Amino acid sequence: MDRVETDICVIGAGSGGLSVAAGAVQMGARVVLIEGGEMGGDCLNAGCVPSKALIAAAEAAQAQRGSARFGIAAVEPGVDFGAVKDHVAAVIAGIAPVDSQERFEGLGCVVIRDWARFVSPREVEAGGRRIRARRFVIATGSRPVVPPIPGIETVPHLTNETVFALRERPGHLLILGGGPIGMEMAQAHRRLGCAVTVIEAGRAMGRDDPEAAAVVVSALRAEGVVVLEGQGVVRLRAVEGGIEAVLADGARVEGTHLLVAAGRKVALDGLALEAGGVAFDARGVTVGANLRSVSNKRVFAVGDAAGGAQFTHLAGYHAGIVIRQAVLGLPAKVRTDHIPRVTYTDPELAQVGPTEDEARKVWGDRLTVSRAEFHHNDRAQAMRAGEGFAKVMIAKGRVVGATVVGPHAGEVLAPLALAVATRMKVSAFAGVVLPYPTLAEIGKRAAGAYFSPKLFDNPTLKRFVGLVQRILP
Repeated sequence: MDRVETDICVIGAGSGGLSVAAGAVQMGARVVLIEGGEMGGDCLNAGCVPSKALIAAAEAAQAQRGSARFGIAAVEPGVDFGAVKDHVAAVIAGIAPVDSQERFEGLGCVVIRDWARFVSPREVEAGGRRIRARRFVIATGSRPVVPPIPGIETVPHLTNETVFALRERPGHLLILGGGPIGMEMAQAHRRLGCAVTVIEAGRAMGRDDPEAAAVVVSALRAEGVVVLEGQGVVRLRAVEGGIEAVLADGARVEGTHLLVAAGRKVALDGLALEAGGVAFDARGVTVGANLRSVSNKRVFAVGDAAGGAQFTHLAGYHAGIVIRQAVLGLPAKVRTDHIPRVTYTDPELAQVGPTEDEARKVWGDRLTVSRAEFHHNDRAQAMRAGEGFAKVMIAKGRVVGATVVGPHAGEVLAPLALAVATRMKVSAFAGVVLPYPTLAEIGKRAAGAYFSPKLFDNPTLKRFVGLVQRILP
């Protein structure tokens, strides 16, 4: 067996692993990158990229249906579902070279296309080679969970790993799970001409601000998506022409296809972490605030493998934390209070920092929630997209969180995310001059509303202004 010695061995070529590998090798470290699946990981091949490409196609179709409000004749679009999937594949292919084996070998990495397993605390084996490294970075991502519902093993079902390869349009798509993935796929498929039913055992978009989530759920229902909340599936079975789901209350729902969007689990199988002395549990590798294994100091974990929230941008942030330590020898710790997230429905729902309910648990009466409505935003009015609002959570005079639901909420969130990350004073944020008319003005308006009672409902100030007006020449 060939032996390879290196400074850093990265296991997993998704967002986090590629960011570590690229940064480390370009700074002068020797890097071995191991990937048994597709380069680019879930985000490129079965997650962020294909889902947003599908959503973009669905938006184009919906624009034709909704053009009458602009004085343009509305038409029912002719959707070629196979051609839509060609578009999705083309988007993936356009981005793939950035994540490719050739690019990383060109940067100087040794790339091994096989599954890795630990054989000792300092060594892994992959591709017929034994790699001995000073530091390891586990960046293996996560996989979709298929819940143990009776009958699920007997019916065909899709996950995010297979749904984008489907070239024939489903007649009626059943979706198990009303979280971000389920709701995004529900609206996209509905707009592309499918009947869609979402089945959620709890509250749809249950992690998000309830008021904001209600705006999204209402919009999907208005487009014809059936959203069943508070009803879990207790049994599945094949029926003529498709699949039948039996709900907890005895109701039955039939569809032609089933998409399971019921969460994800960290992909650690096959790594033989016990042999590497790496502690882990169902959430992921057990790490400290510096993302270093609590049991093997040579090992770091990033992204989903680190056991926290599962976002591509979080994995990229983790990569910077690891590079600082493993490459530069500097201390670094993870923050979690400034990590944003977006659900790419229409309207979008974007969040940074705590929701209002979460913030109240921390700050209590010291929290002020300031808000503005999109129907008061002139750009939103021009777009005929006035549904939604922005909430800004303020404590000790600083922006600690924000919720935005409305048109392009993910883009609107960007300056609010900066404010939370830098612990910006609300006075500084409210004082920023933004171009008019832009959707981003809603964040500034929400922040400015924090001062309204102090300026406009202040008897003392009014008496002072009256005095000033009398004495001014």
